[in-house]
Amino acid sequence: MSFSFPLPEHALLLAALLFAMGLAGLLARRNIVFVLMSLEVMLNAAGLALVASGHKWAQADGQVLFIVLLAVAGCEAAVGLGLVMRIHRRSRTVDSDSLDSLKG
Repeated sequence: MSFSFPLPEHALLLAALLFAMGLAGLLARRNIVFVLMSLEVMLNAAGLALVASGHKWAQADGQVLFIVLLAVAGCEAAVGLGLVMRIHRRSRTVDSDSLDSLKG
């Protein structure tokens, strides 16, 4: 029994759609947590494009880069959530418009 993968063009189209949805969420939301989630969706879309491209050329490079991208996304999420917690303690909100008064 053989398993056939969908066409790489379909995966790239899905990656473009996910990236556009993440970009729209990044531009439309004011809540920092939703902005971080939109960034994660955009990074996952880039990872999907890497894996689909690697599958198209029968190379494992896309999967290796996706593992590196997952590590970077995990670090970004940890640092971002730490910053969100610090901002919430200081200003009692996570609204990005209220961050114009950050001073040392």
